[in-house]
Parts: sequence; structure tokens; C-alpha cells
Amino acid sequence: MAKYGFGLDLGGTTCKCGLFTTEGELVEKWEVPTDTTNGGVNILKNLAQAVIKKMEEKGISADDVSGVGIGIPGPISDDGVVNRCVNLGWGVFNVEKEFSECLGGLKVKAGNDANVAALGEAWMGAAKDYSSSVMVTLGTGVGGGVIINDDIISGAAGAAGEIGHIRVNYNEENACGCGNHGCLEQYCSATGIARLAKIRLAQNEDASSLREVETLDAKAVFDEAKKGDVVAKEVVKRACEYLAQGLEVISCVVNPEAFVIGGGVSKAGQYLIDEVEYRFNEIAFHGCKNTKITLATLGNDAGIYGAMKLIL
Repeated sequence: MAKYGFGLDLGGTTCKCGLFTTEGELVEKWEVPTDTTNGGVNILKNLAQAVIKKMEEKGISADDVSGVGIGIPGPISDDGVVNRCVNLGWGVFNVEKEFSECLGGLKVKAGNDANVAALGEAWMGAAKDYSSSVMVTLGTGVGGGVIINDDIISGAAGAAGEIGHIRVNYNEENACGCGNHGCLEQYCSATGIARLAKIRLAQNEDASSLREVETLDAKAVFDEAKKGDVVAKEVVKRACEYLAQGLEVISCVVNPEAFVIGGGVSKAGQYLIDEVEYRFNEIAFHGCKNTKITLATLGNDAGIYGAMKLIL
């Protein structure tokens, strides 16, 4: 019986790699640079070499490896076909088949990176006590992953869990990066919160410590709000109202046991959770009230844990 497996979290700059036991113990982790030149043609070859090198280094035979899981930054179907990864330069091809060939036939399972991170939190992180959970990642953008009865819900085209593009404001004039208007990402991502703060400060001359900060980013907004700055608290309230609105929509569709909040913005901690939870329970359908809202616990390792779980 296989004793080990590999979980890979592929990004546009680096790929995080983890060697695991099949019980879920992280034996070692490291990173490999992502070579996006020539349409990313060398990415899988480089990763295969890194995995094989680690097996040789640890004296692990192919028979002892259950497989290699990989999270991909783009939509991917259940049969392993990736449908354009802009950050990698990839078009449409079967990443599982090609990567397995590079690995000498080892089993490969691939999934969308946000979905895979959600699976990681569900397996060994904040949602490990729940069979159904939704992870919301508040970073440069807003991503997500839906786990129902311990399975990833990927959707017909691999686009399920694109939480950041739920429309929460029909009066928004500025376009989201996706081309639509009023997406959750425009208000609750790190860039979105900074944008809300700049808009609020431009509306009038109200005194605010935000006018004095060196870098007006999401961290500064939460830091000043925690200190009691009125304008910063208004911005946090508005961002959390939008996030609660998005979660309320999701809860009516999939009714998870828990929402797990991760990404850079989640470093605001319990203050963020308390604000979102309060506003969620104000508007939630009665059957969905009191859904657990909690902070992610695996941090940047969620993706490698989830990728490992894919192959088990």
C-alpha cells in the first residue's frame, strides 16, 4: 500500500510543493520557480523533475507513491482538461494526462487552485469537523471553493466557486477585472477595500487617520478601524455588508455548515469575522442563520494539503 503522495499548488511565480504521508502528515515542503516562457511549455516537465528528484533524495519508489495532486490557477474540468490559464500561458489541454506522462505514469489529479485550497481546509484545517463548507479567499481578488459532503463542487465548466463574481451592486459604474460591474471582488478583495477607502475619503473632508497613512491598503483600513477611526470603521462596515450579502446568496444555494475566510485580508482576524457574522445574521434566510463563519488555519499551505487530498 502506498505510503506517500505529493501536493502541488501551482502559481504564476512559483509552485509550492509538499511531500505527505497518506495519513496527511506534511513531511517536507519546498518551492519551484514557474517558468512561464514559451507558453508555459516547460512547467510540467520542471515540476515532474522536482518530484522525481525528491523521491530519489528520500529513497521513495514509485510503488510507495499514491500519486501527485496539483492545484491550477484556472478553470479545469473533472477529466483534467484545463481551459486557458492566462497567468501560465496555457491554452486547452489535458493536464492530468500530460503531467502523468512526465512523471513516468504516476497517478495525477488536478483541480482549480481555489477549490483545492478549500479542500485542504476541509481535510486538515478550519473546516475539518464539517462535511460541507465554503472557503472564501480575500486576496488581490476574491476566490472560493465549495465542498459538499466532502466533495469539491466544480461545475459544468469548472467555474463553480467563483464567489468573487457574484453581483452585489447593480449601480456600480466601474468595471470589475472580469468585465462585469458590481462584483463582490470590487469591494471585498484587498484592492477593493482600498478602493472603497479612497472613494470615501474623496467624498468630503472628514478628519481621518487614513489620510495620514503611508500606504492606503486593506491592512491600514482595518488597523485604523480597530483604533476607532470613524471613516475606517465605515469602510470596514461597507465591505463586510457586501461580503455578508454574497455569503447570504451562497447559503441559500448550498447551505454549508461553515464559511472559512482566508487570504491576506483575513489577517484582520476576529474583528473581520465578527463584523461579517453580525451582518450575515441580520439578512440571512432563517434556515441559514448562525452558519459558522471562521478563519482559515492552514494559511499558504491550504493548496498543497488540498492537492494531496485530491489523490486519496
